[in-house]
Amino acid sequence: MTPTSALELLSIARAVALEAGAVILEARRGDVAVAAAKSSSVDVVTQVDRDAESLIRGRLAELRPGDAFFGEESGGGSGTTGLTWVVDPIDGTVNYLYGIPHYAVSIAVVEGDADPQSWRALAGVVVNPASGELYSAAAGGGAHLGDRALRVADAVTLGQALVATGFAYLAATRAEQGAAVARLLPLVRDIRRMGTASLDLCAVAAGRVNAYFERTLNPWDHAAGALIAEEAGALVTGVPGARADHRFLLAAHPELARMLAPVLADLGALPPPHEGSAR
Repeated sequence: MTPTSALELLSIARAVALEAGAVILEARRGDVAVAAAKSSSVDVVTQVDRDAESLIRGRLAELRPGDAFFGEESGGGSGTTGLTWVVDPIDGTVNYLYGIPHYAVSIAVVEGDADPQSWRALAGVVVNPASGELYSAAAGGGAHLGDRALRVADAVTLGQALVATGFAYLAATRAEQGAAVARLLPLVRDIRRMGTASLDLCAVAAGRVNAYFERTLNPWDHAAGALIAEEAGALVTGVPGARADHRFLLAAHPELARMLAPVLADLGALPPPHEGSAR
């Protein structure tokens, strides 16, 4: 895959994300209601999520008919090119439902299947329709917020680190995560929980937070944002010896990441050893 091809894919991702974002933003001007619950009663989907993914899937099928697709709402579809589009039509659906202007369209294209352990991310876009901010990255081409190049914040000591995190939908897992965060809080500058994984990763890329970690993310939650963070100079990693995936994700300046990872392990922020990678 040549740099030019990655940039062409990025251009497609950007155009489709902006189109979907405009539809999502317009829909939010009316009433938005829960259409269904998924893994738990608080893991919800709206009809706008489904409509937005349908739009994205259709546009990509027109523009890249041989590529595979993997989306949060409609699942996967096979392809013939070796490329897969990994899509979250509305990341931060609960924020969207409540009218909190912090949600995103996340679109990435990867070489390989929708498996974070084996794919090679080529391009990614995360757009917040409410703020108009558009984050993007192409492999080897750096990360950008609009036209501005992004760079992760310089390394800081643990005590000066502003750390973002998120919580699972299952109550038992949230309880474990909450206990770990309570133990971490006295060791860092402060904690932020904003509710949109893709934007948390972009916040690392933009230097708005020093680090971000979370368990139970799905591929569509981090495919685009992880590439953007990496292209801005962050280290994005998972459980020891593995890439970031459902089990665990940590993103930060490499020096801070290496400092923070063992602390999080000691505090119980990583999953139990028996916890697998599938949700």
